[in-house]
Amino acid sequence: MPEHKGYNRRSCRLALPKLFVAMSRISAVPALLALAAIALVAIALALSAGSVAIDPASVLRALFASGDPTQQVIVRGLRLPRAVAGFAAGGCLALAGALLQVLLRNALADPYVLGVSGGAAAGALTMMLLGATAWLVPAGAFGGALASTAVVFGLARGRGPWSPTRLLLTGVVVAAGWGAVVALILSLAPEAQLRGMLFWLIGDLSAPPAAWWTLGALALAVAAVLPIAGDLNALARGDIAAAALGVDVLRLPWLLFALAAFLTAAAVTTAGAIGFVGLIVPHAVRLVLGNDQRVLLPASALAGGTLLVIADILARQIAAPAQLPTGVITALIGVPTFLYLLRREQR
Repeated sequence: MPEHKGYNRRSCRLALPKLFVAMSRISAVPALLALAAIALVAIALALSAGSVAIDPASVLRALFASGDPTQQVIVRGLRLPRAVAGFAAGGCLALAGALLQVLLRNALADPYVLGVSGGAAAGALTMMLLGATAWLVPAGAFGGALASTAVVFGLARGRGPWSPTRLLLTGVVVAAGWGAVVALILSLAPEAQLRGMLFWLIGDLSAPPAAWWTLGALALAVAAVLPIAGDLNALARGDIAAAALGVDVLRLPWLLFALAAFLTAAAVTTAGAIGFVGLIVPHAVRLVLGNDQRVLLPASALAGGTLLVIADILARQIAAPAQLPTGVITALIGVPTFLYLLRREQR
């Protein structure tokens, strides 16, 4: 069949991938905007809901330092830092989980399973047990997370190349070891500190120490990973394919692990050892939006932050005026959600 004038099959084949990339970018913008809008709605609800209900108009007045002084204290001094801390910690955990999942090419990888959360918790609890100043607790959490990362990566690598399966199994064993260290610290802690440590260990947002610092850490990490999102897309295809495309497969894993340790330390310091966020959020976002890391990474950060804000609202409201640990709510949400996603993927 003769070709029409101006039509070339080869040029069409070369143009199709570019067209698909452009279409994916266009379709991703509404999804990210929708996630951002949902996050703002969740934060607004967190500012309104509580033992003292405040209507949206009064919340706006309180945010801009006008209106009732008592409402200003409640909104700006109590609820806003808690909502910001919840969003930042959830975003950090979800982004860390997404990075580890693409690195290991395993949807079951997350900071908790790989022992990064356990190392951060052990470091933070050690600082608390020693009575260190407030700024040393985040430093201890980051040191523990980084130490856990180095141990897991070093043991999994051994004398030969590391594999995702070996790395995952090593992480599970190291996580169990950190659990024993945490139990030892709790057994040595004085009675006055024990209740606070246990509540924090389950996951607590009642008194976030550094809400805005954690939000800044999340923004910095997102800005750091977006330029290398194309390399992560290549890495998801395997080390050989990534190396053929010019990706530095030796240094990139260390960078991803360092970022995951940094994000996990920030989240654990702010909200305690909260599980399931880094596991189910990237998995769910991947099922809905696909596996393009340019979309998956920011979407996971937005969705993870929104999930933890909603979980914290439920923790404050279910047994009001008593407050439940936020980690209990994330576990109650995460277990059935993960089982549903797993069954859906099998189908």
